[in-house]
Amino acid sequence: MKSFGEDEEKEGVDTEEQVPGSSPSASVSPDHPTGTDASSTSLPCKQTGKSRSKPGREDKRHTSDVASQGSVVSSEKNLNRLGYERTLQVKGTGKILQRKSEPNGNYVTIHTSKNIEEMRREEGFKLAKKRRPVTVDTSKAKTSLEALKISIKQLKWKEFPLGRRTACDIYWHGVSFHDNENIVSGQVNKFPGMIEMLRKINLSRAVRTMQELFPEEYDFYPRSWILPEEYQQFTTQIHMVKEKDATVNPTFIVKPDGGSQGDGIYLIRDPSDLKLMTGSQAKQGVVQEYIQKPLLIDKLKFDIRLYVLIKSLEPLEIYIAKEGLTRFCTEPYQEPSQKNLSHVFMHLTNYSLNVHSGNFVHSDSQSTGSKRTLSSVLYRLAAKGVDIKRVWSDIIALVIKTVIAVVPELRVYYQADIPPGKPGPTCFQILGFDILLMKNLKPVLLEVNSNPSMRIEHEQEVAPGVFEYVPSPVDEEVKVGVIRDTLRLMDPVKAYLDTKIMKWSTISHVLIPMEEETQEKSQDETGTLPSLCLKQVYPKYFKQFNYLRLVERIAALFIRFLGVKGNMRLGPTAFRTFIRTCKLSGSNFTMASVDILYIDITRRWSGATPDSREAGMGLQAFVEAFFYLAARRFKSLALREQVVSLLELCESQLGPQSGVEERRSLSCSRALPRTVKTQTPCLANPQLSSPAPLRRAASQDYRHQRFKPRSLRANVEN
Repeated sequence: MKSFGEDEEKEGVDTEEQVPGSSPSASVSPDHPTGTDASSTSLPCKQTGKSRSKPGREDKRHTSDVASQGSVVSSEKNLNRLGYERTLQVKGTGKILQRKSEPNGNYVTIHTSKNIEEMRREEGFKLAKKRRPVTVDTSKAKTSLEALKISIKQLKWKEFPLGRRTACDIYWHGVSFHDNENIVSGQVNKFPGMIEMLRKINLSRAVRTMQELFPEEYDFYPRSWILPEEYQQFTTQIHMVKEKDATVNPTFIVKPDGGSQGDGIYLIRDPSDLKLMTGSQAKQGVVQEYIQKPLLIDKLKFDIRLYVLIKSLEPLEIYIAKEGLTRFCTEPYQEPSQKNLSHVFMHLTNYSLNVHSGNFVHSDSQSTGSKRTLSSVLYRLAAKGVDIKRVWSDIIALVIKTVIAVVPELRVYYQADIPPGKPGPTCFQILGFDILLMKNLKPVLLEVNSNPSMRIEHEQEVAPGVFEYVPSPVDEEVKVGVIRDTLRLMDPVKAYLDTKIMKWSTISHVLIPMEEETQEKSQDETGTLPSLCLKQVYPKYFKQFNYLRLVERIAALFIRFLGVKGNMRLGPTAFRTFIRTCKLSGSNFTMASVDILYIDITRRWSGATPDSREAGMGLQAFVEAFFYLAARRFKSLALREQVVSLLELCESQLGPQSGVEERRSLSCSRALPRTVKTQTPCLANPQLSSPAPLRRAASQDYRHQRFKPRSLRANVEN
């Protein structure tokens, strides 16, 4: 089996990361914050009665807690000397607090007393005893209901299976944010627009845009064409490849845009085999290059179902489940040929297809059968010498970059569904990433599911043609943990208690920050829950991946000039306003040229979506226009540098509030559902052979240059 030796030498990236289900020897120590942040707050050693204000009732109570543990006495000398360590002794305990001075007078690196940590823990338990149970509305949960019920029971929360008149803390929807239109507060487990964004076509367009800007970083997504508008481009490119080398005969997989559970998927080797029509209507879908050399286990092809929690969009918070599922085909794999293209049990890993195969193996073991845990597969690979930490690091990078690709359009859906300034619920969502490992162990993104199955039963044939659901231990082990720990992270009462504990710490003149690993290992007040199975990967790896969020900055400009609340498209007047405000017009680019550009782009995009009743320029069309404007203004630069330069120019003209750091809070509130969900098509270009077709308007002079590769992996600290 190939190793990552060449890639490691090329990238030079530290790949130390805790892998799913790793043993204690494979775990890493938590990251510790440095610098002068909240954890470096000064601890006063002595306060005189004259200078201290009279404490309130709460201050007295907390001060007495500190006094019961012994008074704090300073033993410091030469505090003005650079680098001198200051120590605080807690009388009666023998415990020491150490701090180190800096030239600016601040103190850093507080080593906290064990007794004070115990005091904080005890105070937290006192507050926890007074907490009311969190309420969860499960009336719309659908197939995830059983796993959700188990999770609520483990958390000792209160379920409302039929809903209730007063607001619940959490609403668990089965399909979309709009499953219940009467929510005015609390938290909902769906984002508006997520279903639309994760359809095959929209996901391909979002990733394709990122491939234009960062071709090396986004090479984990197969080359794709959108049907039917790019059919001619697809046909032309394949014929050119075959004419150049007659021995090359690639295979392609066709996926319907809104398909799920393997429905409508088929393999082809020639463009003439495409099924483009359903009756009188053209089929919307994606055709992708088929991965012909996947990693095999027991001679079987398999994929990984990884569960990813988006805790919030603003700020962006991403968690990855440490445990996932692997779904196996039920026939030994052979490279595709004209004879075996129709063998779905050999080529397609979808559980819903393979469960109907006579070779499907239901197993109660996590390491055998046709559905296994991810950790069992990784351990098996590790036994063969595979660097699974590096594989896991690659998967983390793939997930973060995919989420960054879809966030810009999600923001547009948000402002359309969510009236700003109105009270409403916040949102979170569990996504299902389907990932394939190639023979060289490189992860490839197959698709992302907005509604991954959280069913903890599996189908079993009890009589010929008769199936019923029976418990699945593997599904229950993974999915209950994901749902339970998602609820724990979103627990509104815990957030309130954390605020109270931090307030107590500040009043007691001791600020003890809660590290990420401490949060993962924390238990509830009864001590019955295991550590969190969800690991934060963003903003933890903010420094490694924040440079990718260029399109999100373009989306912020787009949203700013939409004008009418709830609108998703830019009108001609708003587009002219954008050009004038950012001072992008001039003698060589008049406002008449601006109007022609607007008409040219919007006409082409609206023609590709004949069912759309909304006029104007959508986000993807605006991105095309923005790239064109950047290429005109900064001709001598490479594409990414052109976009960055134009962004900086626009943001400087608009002032600080247009910058990426200052964004309006996107809290979800009830809004009327739109009758039409718009899709933004991609401009077909039959001349282009790149996996990321360039979608510019009337641009003969743009330049598409590749840049030095950036790391595809997360740099993980010990």
